[in-house]
Amino acid sequence: MSEKKFKRYTVTSALPYANGPLHIGHLAGCYIPSDIYVRYLRLQNRDVAYVCGSDEHGVAITIKAKNENISPQEVVDRYHGIMKESFKKFGISFDHYSRTSSAIHHETAGQLFRDLYDKGEFVEKETEQYYDQEAGQFLADRYIEGTCPNCGYEQAYGDQCEKCGSSLNPTDLINPKSKLSGNTPVLKMTRHWFLDLGKYTPFLKQWILKDHAHDWKNNVLGQCRSWLEAGEGLQARSMTRDMDWGIPVPLPEAKGKVLYVWFDAPIGYISSTKEWAKEKGIAWETYWKDQETKLVHFIGKDNIVFHCITFPAILKTHGDFILPDNVPANEFLNLEGQKISTSRNWAVWLHEYLEEFPGQEDVLRYVLTANAPETKDNDFTWKDFQARNNNELVAIYGNFVNRAVVLTHKYFEGKVPENSDPQPIDEELLLALKSYPDKIAQSLERYRFREALALMMDFARTGNKYLADTEPWKTIKNDRERTGTILNIALNIAANLSILSAPFLPFTAEKIKEMLHLKIFKWENAGQMDLLKAGEEIKPAALLFKKVEDSTVEKQVQKLLESKRKNEEVQRETVPVKPLISFDDFTRLDLRIVTILKAEKVKKSKKLLQLTVDTGQGQKTVLSGVAEQFDPGYLIGKQVTMLINLAPKKMAGIASEGMILMAEDAGGKYKLLTPHEATSPGSTIS
Repeated sequence: MSEKKFKRYTVTSALPYANGPLHIGHLAGCYIPSDIYVRYLRLQNRDVAYVCGSDEHGVAITIKAKNENISPQEVVDRYHGIMKESFKKFGISFDHYSRTSSAIHHETAGQLFRDLYDKGEFVEKETEQYYDQEAGQFLADRYIEGTCPNCGYEQAYGDQCEKCGSSLNPTDLINPKSKLSGNTPVLKMTRHWFLDLGKYTPFLKQWILKDHAHDWKNNVLGQCRSWLEAGEGLQARSMTRDMDWGIPVPLPEAKGKVLYVWFDAPIGYISSTKEWAKEKGIAWETYWKDQETKLVHFIGKDNIVFHCITFPAILKTHGDFILPDNVPANEFLNLEGQKISTSRNWAVWLHEYLEEFPGQEDVLRYVLTANAPETKDNDFTWKDFQARNNNELVAIYGNFVNRAVVLTHKYFEGKVPENSDPQPIDEELLLALKSYPDKIAQSLERYRFREALALMMDFARTGNKYLADTEPWKTIKNDRERTGTILNIALNIAANLSILSAPFLPFTAEKIKEMLHLKIFKWENAGQMDLLKAGEEIKPAALLFKKVEDSTVEKQVQKLLESKRKNEEVQRETVPVKPLISFDDFTRLDLRIVTILKAEKVKKSKKLLQLTVDTGQGQKTVLSGVAEQFDPGYLIGKQVTMLINLAPKKMAGIASEGMILMAEDAGGKYKLLTPHEATSPGSTIS
């Protein structure tokens, strides 16, 4: 089975922020899956535009520039170069990799904003937004941190909580703080241009929840449904910001304002396509405006709302553009049991891997695909990396191809022998293998890349077993003709394997292709067992994979632990003291020891625990964002410290009547603040 044939395909991968290098979480999230899909399409001679580029207007970039005392342009120039080169070396085969600081992108984004403005799609209004009085500027979303109202995470950004994935407005945050000064910001009036997303709700519900109910991934549909069917529904979102870094709002009355990065960034796909088409001398419009073009966005789950709601609403409103046919979003990849964290340097960086594992790009591609977080968060460990390399790539895939080529050189002078008088075992094998290309294609076209990779490895495993069962090293002693048939079949299996594995392991597939002098290399030819003709010469065997030793794994684990240790030292040295408060401010805090009577997880929340505590004056309900670190049963009976006179705040629809205080170490782990000996509930702390 194969999907509907479109005339052409526009495939995008999320634009990476140009404020740091790439790590394995980025690769597993969207870049490897999109590259696999595109390579598969190209093997079918389909017309594909595979575009991406650096996202250079995020607030994270200006924060990094401020911390390093350099300009934002210097930051993006540095990381754009690093990322572009890393992608190229790793084999991510973009047709074009652009950047959002380019002139053509500024022009494209500005024009699209102006088109919507002229149509009257924006609501212009003055609203209160946070302002840092000490810094003398309005605070963009990521210049503000505070406690998430949904899960209790205390370092949520003003536009999104990275723990629970909720999209936020800065005013939603509890205890907001400016990242510029550490002070509590004040609200001040400012004028901005809003896109009223609520008016697009009927269209979005029909398009996502009905038209794509059966072909989009459950995690994408679930997150969209939570937005579209929430009590208050979709709200108007500001498409402009008070900043001096970004694309200026193309209106004379908008001096000092730039386009919101999530208005500007997805348009980067369009401007990248424009640059690519201009270089090729073709029309870009057909890749974005022709209904016979299939548009697919590969992203991580934290970008679902922007690619499935905000960007489609903009495209639909404009009127000329096609909408995405699918948005296959992956979950998150953890590292050695912990969340990948760039700030804590808890990551495997791509540019470092390429330096330390030269020629082993396909090993990382294989491991990250085999363990891809397609339906849930998954974990990368160096031990699993070693095991998959040694037990699968070396022992099965590499061993099969190597034996077939080595034995052909040993017994037939490096020439493909005749396939004469095939036996039932041969015919049964060939019949079984003939179905694999179609099975793999079905999985790829449904964006099930782990499943497709497993089928490809089954193909290699079947070839390996065939050689083990037929034992050509034994038949050569008394039946040269039979040995020739076996090796002819084995070599043709290897030739097929190179085609079937090309989307996943492009460097390895190319090595096999060259080794076998394979002239036919299209998906439609996969399954044919006459790709290599009798008498054709093949090259000597080349090493495809090599074993990963224990010492290599240990070195990488120790490297992670050492970077974590150094980061914790820096954190201890550099965590700033909060601004001074008066004694009167302190006396307003009512801190008491309470006893936890009940603890249970909050439905539909991965982070929140609902605690019932004995305050000495009755019971109170408190929500705490520690569900991933503490088992509810462990907390029952524990005495902890509580801020008891904090105004009630609703989270996940439940009123929290205070705050449990905990210590958080540099590694993000919470520690209970308990009395050193049992005390009466309600005992005050002073």
